[in-house]
Amino acid sequence: MRVTTANFLQELARWGPDASYAAPSPHFAGSYCRRLAQSHYENFSVASLLLPRRLWPHFHAVYAYCRWADDLGDETGGGARALQLLAWWREELLRCYDSCQDLLGDPSRKNHANSARPLPRHPIMVALARTIRRFNIPPVLFLDLLKAFEQDQTVKDYDTYAQLLEYCRYSANPVGRLVLYLCECYDERRAHLSDCVCTALQLANFWQDVRRDADIGRVYLPGEDRRRFGYTPEDLGGGRCTPAFRALVRFEVERARELFHRGQALVPLMPGDVQIDIELFIRGGVCILDKIAAQNFDVWQKRPTLSKWDQAAILGRAAWTKLVSLVARAGLAPA
Repeated sequence: MRVTTANFLQELARWGPDASYAAPSPHFAGSYCRRLAQSHYENFSVASLLLPRRLWPHFHAVYAYCRWADDLGDETGGGARALQLLAWWREELLRCYDSCQDLLGDPSRKNHANSARPLPRHPIMVALARTIRRFNIPPVLFLDLLKAFEQDQTVKDYDTYAQLLEYCRYSANPVGRLVLYLCECYDERRAHLSDCVCTALQLANFWQDVRRDADIGRVYLPGEDRRRFGYTPEDLGGGRCTPAFRALVRFEVERARELFHRGQALVPLMPGDVQIDIELFIRGGVCILDKIAAQNFDVWQKRPTLSKWDQAAILGRAAWTKLVSLVARAGLAPA
C-alpha cells in the first residue's frame, strides 16, 4: 500500500512546522513510527519483518525519519517549498540531537551542544532520540540523507556515472551505515561493503523506474552513457525503446550486478541473527535486475516488480542457504 500525497499532506498539517501541539509521549511516538513503517509495504518488506524483535522499534524510527524526509521532498510540490520543509526537518533533527547531549566523543556535536533550541516535538524525533542514545549514532548519516533529498529539488539529470555515484553516497549509503550501527557492528570494512550493497539497490531502483522518474522530470541514466550508446535526447523524451536503449540499460544493469557481487561479502560479517535479512535485500535487488533482463531491458513499457511468489522464492532460497551454513558450522552432514 502506498500512502498518497493527500494522506501525507494531512499528516504535514497535523505534525508540520505550522501545527500547534505538545511533544507526544515516547509510547505514542514509537507507535506512530511503527504504523508509518507498516503502511508502506512496498518498502518495509518481508526482510524487515524477519529482523530480531529487539530491533523493530529502532528500525521503525529510522525508517520513519527517512520516509518523512522523502515525502517532504517529493509530496509537497517540490522546489522552494520542499527545500523550506527539508530545512525545518534538519532543524528538528538538530533539536533531537540537542536532547541527546549525553552522547560522547562526537566532534560534530560541538556546534550544537550549547544551542538554545527547544526540544523536538515531532513524534518521529521523539522516537528517534531513543534510538540515537541507544546506539550512539552520529548525526552525519541522517544529515547526509537530507542532502540527497535537497539535491533532488535542483538536480534533475546526471551527466556522468561518477556524479550518480556521488548522489548515491548521500541518498542510499547512509541507510546501510545506519543498519550497521543498529546491529552494533560498524567498522570501515563493513561500511565499504554496505555502500556497495546500498548503491547497487539504489541503481536497481533507478533502472526499474526509468519511466516513473521521466514522468516527474528526473533522469538517472548518465548523459555520458546515453551518448556512448547513441541514445538521443529525442529518444529519451519520447520514451523510445530502441536497440541503443536496450544496450544502455543492459550496461547499467551489469554495473549494479557487479556491486551486488562485491557487497555479498558483507553477509558473513554481520551478526548471525541479521544475516538472512541482508541476504534477502541483496537477493531482492538482484532479482529486480533479472526481471529487467527477462523483459529484454525494456523498462519503458513495463515496470519490473517482484511478485509475492518471487518474494517467497527469495525467502526460501535465503533460508536454505542459512540452514546449510548452520549445518556446516555444526559439522553435521545434511540429510
